[in-house]
Amino acid sequence: MSNRGTTNFQKRTLAIIDKANGIIAEYGGGLTLRQLYYQFVARGLLPNVKKSYDDLGRVIGNARLANLISWNAIIDRGRTTNHNNHFEGPEEILTTAAETYQLDSRADQDVYVEVWIEKEALIGVIEPICRVLDVLYLACRGYYGLSAMWAAAGRFRKAEEAGKKTIVLHLGDHDPSGLDMTEDIRNRLSGFSAQTEVERLALNIGQVELYNPPPNFAKETDTRAKDYVAEYGKEAWELDALEPKVIASLIEDAVGKYTDQDKRQARLDEQETHKQRLGYIAKHWTEFEE
Repeated sequence: MSNRGTTNFQKRTLAIIDKANGIIAEYGGGLTLRQLYYQFVARGLLPNVKKSYDDLGRVIGNARLANLISWNAIIDRGRTTNHNNHFEGPEEILTTAAETYQLDSRADQDVYVEVWIEKEALIGVIEPICRVLDVLYLACRGYYGLSAMWAAAGRFRKAEEAGKKTIVLHLGDHDPSGLDMTEDIRNRLSGFSAQTEVERLALNIGQVELYNPPPNFAKETDTRAKDYVAEYGKEAWELDALEPKVIASLIEDAVGKYTDQDKRQARLDEQETHKQRLGYIAKHWTEFEE
């Protein structure tokens, strides 16, 4: 496919592309179009209307075709590919094992923590910090399904039987359904006999006041809208509008409250010793083979 020349873009369009690249650079790429759009709105660069979203999508698409925005910068989390893993030989798989080997660094913690987020589109925002903290994380995709909730309750009951306290850190939109989802998780886990504490980590009204994300209107067709409007007014806010680093910081601080850092560091030190041994075997595989 031939590239489009920059002469086809108006100055205003080139300015939008430049701003987009600046935002992408801040977060190291890997944003969805919706996340990028909310950053434009939050910074006063675009009005929060559907036409702005559609127009930005066209500009970003054309810019990628013209190689003005990296193809890796914008992602579509709804479409993935799947395949078997292949290796050139034993040395490669041993090297991979050494590089990726992990103990459960939270196995001897007194609290078992999971991070649940409302939207699949935001899973990439929480994934890096949750992997660093070594906590299970998942996207509920709205109201969490019955089978998945039953399975989750089983994980929590198992941890509770081992003497642990169990916690769900839930992140969702600040709108009638988004707030109700937190309560729904709490009630249904309890219905499956899990004693799990469900903490609504975001988006809360205090965070709305602090970070001032762009508002939407609460859906009046939502059966929960009447009570919501009575308490918060007609405006609602999407979690997407928070900067990724803010979301990551909220998770890091919350998980930190439930972590014995000395115990975790001891597990990480043990993990490093195992990795070094695996690495030695990989490096000297030919000698072992002979």
